[in-house]
Amino acid sequence: MVNVTEPSHFTYKPIPVASNANPLYFEDFGRQVEGFDPSRSTPEQMEEIINMLYKHSILLFKNLKLTPKQQFEMTHAFEPQANNYGHGNNKTGNTKSSILHPDLKTIPHQPQVQLIGNGKVQGVYEGLDSPQLKHPHHKTFHKEIVSDEDEEKGVTRFYRWHIDAALYNLSPPKVTTLYAVKVPAGELQTCRYDDGTGDELQVSLGGTAFVSGKNMFDVLPDELKSLAVRTTVEYAPHPYVWMSKAHAMSTGLGIESEGLEMDLEDLPEWEESKVKKLPMCWKNPVTGSLHLQVHPCGAYKLHIAPEPSAALYPAGGVVTDLKTVRDTLYKIQRPGIAPPLVYSQDWEEGDLVIFHNQGLLHSVMGAFTPDQLRMFHQCNLAASEDPVGPDAEDITKYA
Repeated sequence: MVNVTEPSHFTYKPIPVASNANPLYFEDFGRQVEGFDPSRSTPEQMEEIINMLYKHSILLFKNLKLTPKQQFEMTHAFEPQANNYGHGNNKTGNTKSSILHPDLKTIPHQPQVQLIGNGKVQGVYEGLDSPQLKHPHHKTFHKEIVSDEDEEKGVTRFYRWHIDAALYNLSPPKVTTLYAVKVPAGELQTCRYDDGTGDELQVSLGGTAFVSGKNMFDVLPDELKSLAVRTTVEYAPHPYVWMSKAHAMSTGLGIESEGLEMDLEDLPEWEESKVKKLPMCWKNPVTGSLHLQVHPCGAYKLHIAPEPSAALYPAGGVVTDLKTVRDTLYKIQRPGIAPPLVYSQDWEEGDLVIFHNQGLLHSVMGAFTPDQLRMFHQCNLAASEDPVGPDAEDITKYA
């Protein structure tokens, strides 16, 4: 593990959480950083930022002026060996059927940085000629949708809880940086879970929701912690193409099992050696904590190591039934997105958020009208190796 240095260059304070947030889950989750100037940053300052990010999972910077080059350099500092955008520099592979295709516009002079948002940008912007941006809307992805009447009243959903990762061939990025260029004003919205629990959150228009993978693991009962530390998740080849005709659950935490996934033989060409099999829990390189890290939409199989004394799957095995895979993951992950555990970023222009992509899940929310212009720069870089899972001590403690 990396040595954690004491902060010396900047000041830190807790991120502004909602009134219904449970302070217990935000003692270490999230910090606002004051005193950082990207035009004057030094290697020593970036080392401090890196250590603090791994300790706190989210760092928020206010009122920054940040060029795409500076944003890339900040992202790159977390892993100097990484140079390609997290989904590859062509973002989605050689097909336009990927569900990610409409959402990303590559900045030509800094191809690791994407322009995302909503609306028509007038004129040439960062080398892009009048780009048309499209904010993801749950009505294009969820099986059951919010009524037009409720949407007019400001009801929204988590679009898709996820990790920024190709989940095929490329390793998940260590961090993602999100920089707010243009943020439209709007009324508060109600993010509804619509899963029979009555759970809901008050969120800003177009907020980004984050949940800690550490909290998601820590809140589990012992039998599910045992299962989590023993399980490896196998993802479908080209998962965003594979799921392109499927529908999500109302919570955005996974896919409904309707048999709408593409057959593997109909996918773009793929190789077994490039299929991702990742531990369910990823070990934090600074704190040593376990973070429950699964992209539920792309999961295809579960490989479970045996543990004779375990309450669940003592003999281990491979779970291949897709509905069972999804039901198991939902049971494990749903407690971690309960309203008291969610941080919703209320964006203002000049905000930069760096988040530990190997330590949390996030989701966009909200819906914009076509004339509401929203512009963000996003950067993440495919890691040089896959995340590290639980060690022998973790297995002894939890399995």
